Order: sequence, then C-alpha cells, then structure tokens
Amino acid sequence: MNAATQDADARDAVTKDALTLLTDLLRIDTSNPGDGSGPGERRAAEYIAEKLCDAGLEPVYLESERLRGNVVVRLPGRDPALPGLLVHGHLDVVPADASEWTLPPFAGEHRDGAVWGRGAVDMKDMDAMMLALARSWAATDRRPRRDLVFAWMADEEAGSALGSRYLVEHHRDLFDGCAEAISEVGGFSVDTGAEHRLYLIETAQKGLHWLRLTAEGRPGHGSMLHTDSAVAELAGAVARIAAHRWPLVLTPTTRHFLTEAADAFGVPFDPDRPDPSQVLDCLGPLARFVGASFHHTANPTRLTAGYKTNVVPGSATAEIDGRFLPGLEDQFLRSLTELAGPKVRWETIERDAALSSPFEAPLVSAMTQALLDHDPRARTVPYCLSAGTDNMSFASMGITGYGFVPRQLPPDLDFAALFHGVDERVPEASVAFGLRVLDDLLTRY
Repeated sequence: MNAATQDADARDAVTKDALTLLTDLLRIDTSNPGDGSGPGERRAAEYIAEKLCDAGLEPVYLESERLRGNVVVRLPGRDPALPGLLVHGHLDVVPADASEWTLPPFAGEHRDGAVWGRGAVDMKDMDAMMLALARSWAATDRRPRRDLVFAWMADEEAGSALGSRYLVEHHRDLFDGCAEAISEVGGFSVDTGAEHRLYLIETAQKGLHWLRLTAEGRPGHGSMLHTDSAVAELAGAVARIAAHRWPLVLTPTTRHFLTEAADAFGVPFDPDRPDPSQVLDCLGPLARFVGASFHHTANPTRLTAGYKTNVVPGSATAEIDGRFLPGLEDQFLRSLTELAGPKVRWETIERDAALSSPFEAPLVSAMTQALLDHDPRARTVPYCLSAGTDNMSFASMGITGYGFVPRQLPPDLDFAALFHGVDERVPEASVAFGLRVLDDLLTRY
C-alpha cells in the first residue's frame, strides 16, 4: 500500500468517526430555551469528555450550574514559543418543534447524503470535527505546530453566561497563551458560477445592545378619556423604531467584501457610490446573512402591559433587539433615543461590543491556503456577521476571533435557512471537506 492510499484511508477513517460522533451528538437533546428549563448540556459534554479520555487525552469538565456542562482540553504543540490557538464550539441548540420537521429533529438520521437534526450546522458538525481530529491526532501521535485549546461550551444560544462567559470569568487559566480563536459562522462556500468559489471568513461581528423601553402614564378605568396612556406612548415608540429605515453604512469589512464579491461575480460596484443590491442579488438566500451587516438593526421582540381589559395600566414595557455596526454604537443609541421619544426611557438588558479582526493576518492566510489545497477555485473574502458568537466573550481576554467552519456547500442548498430553521441538516461531503481543511490548518499553522 502506497503513502497516498494510506493517507486516503486515514482521512476516510476520521470522516467516519466524525459522522458517528455527529450522529450521537444530534441524538442528545441540548435545547436551550433561555429560561433554564432545558435539559442542559451535561450529557453532551460528558460524552465528549469520555471520547477524549478514550483517546488518552485529559479534558477538564466544568459545570457552571447543574446540568450546564463545559469541556476544555489542551493539545500541546511542537513549538511552545508560539501563541496558542483556541478552537471552540457550543453544545446547546435552539428548541425544535418536531411537528414542523420532515424528520425528527433529535434522531440524527442520514438521508439524501446529509445528516439531519437540530444543531447539524449550528454547530454540532464543528463540535464533532474538533472531537474527531483530537482523537485522530492522539491515536497517531501527531502534534500541532502550536498549542491548541479545544473548548465545547454551554449556553451560547442564550447569551453565554453559563458557557464562555463563565469560563472567562472563573477559569481564565485554561486559555493561557491563546492569542487567536476560531469558531462558527464562517468558512462556508458560495458558488459564483464562474472562475471562483467564494469562502466567507467572518472577521467582524455587529455589537449587541438589547434594550427595555418603559413608558409611564396615569392609570385608570378603561371606559374614561385618557390623554396620558403609557400603552399608547409605548406603542408609538415601538412603531417608530420598527418602521425606521437605517441608512446604508459600509465599514471597512463590508466594503472589502462587496469589492471582492462583485469582482468574483462579475457585477459592477463603485466604492465611491456604493450600492450593494447587485452583489446581494448574486448571493441568493445567503443575502440574509450579509445584508444586515450594511445597517444597524433594531427589532421589537417583546411587549408587556396591563392585567385587565378595562384597566388602563400605569406603565408599559417593550424589548428591542438592537445590533450596531463596529465603531458606531454611540450613533446607534442616539438614533434610538430620538425614535423612542422624550416620554419613553430605556435601559440596557444586555450589551456586547462589536468585533473587528484584521483580514490581512497570518491566520487568515493559513485558512486561505488550507482551502486552496482542497479547492483550487477557493477565494476567501471577509464579511461581518449580523449576530454574535462566543468570540465576543474571548475578546475580553484580548483573543482575536474569526468565524471559520470550512464547508463546501451544494449551490442549491439554502444554507442561511438552516440556522435555527426547520429540517436543519449538513451534507456528509461537507463534513469530510471540513475535516480535511481543518486538519491541515490546525496542524500546520
């Protein structure tokens, strides 16, 4: 048997292991409704810890609260002088209503060349790839070039307080020496139908500012005249915020993305008179991923007022999911204050700073080369994620984060719809591709 055949057989074995691990993880319900009523991540975290121990590794298992499990393992590199690289994923998933799905969301079934289940792309496929690679390296005595810290964490879908935030606040030593991090929502492909296949590297994230609006007025009987209604005042503020059309603002990341994508698709784009519409049209459903990164957004999500139909309440509250562009939080909040009006006060529910990492960086160059080694059509472009990931937590430690889960996707797959959507699934070929790219990247960089 020649070396090429042995290498192919070894990669096939890792892929088979990863698909088995993914299937098992999908069959563990780790739904996180955000109110503490879910099953927690303990079973999934213990499963990962057990698989790591079976490979001779020494993971650290930590519970932030009962049932909320986190696992961290350090893989020593060949050159201890190099900064470490953190590779992390979350174990929790958003809830799923089985009546809406073609296949049961927690059965981990294989059909049509894909693995189906809640969390298949968000993000248990990456969890399984990380675990399979760690096991493979341990079995073959391979060592990465630099220290790698792998972390599988709880609670990302509800703010990360019991996952990455807990670890950063109480177990910072686990990440000693790490300068950069890799996590979710990047590295996926977009076929241009031409010379290149774009791979979007997440180098920026919009900041998060959740707000609670409160209006107060004179309470009284619902049958009387009221000119000082808290409900009416709040409703007006919510309507103004919902109807507001935020202006187009291109950050350096989004301008870079549009310039590169326009060139790859062969459509015009003038940086001096920017209009992203033609590029977005080329992206199809993936336009939902990147379209929101050209504007601030503020979406009303909750309303609370009153307790009886014939009683005008003295106060009313609403909650707003606000997301602001990097470097523009003050501008965003000034606009929201004006939209809310002078009679409505607001307070912060939760806030995370926006992130922006350099695209011209050795780690990104290594990502690009790893992709090119397995897809000669690969062309990497930076983009800004309209949501947030656990990279926000690690940024507080000075760790520069990127979104990179390499996936070569079928052109007809509505990838954006799979995140938190029904019939979530990941192609088996995408897992195999991702393993090859990650193996090369993480051992060579």
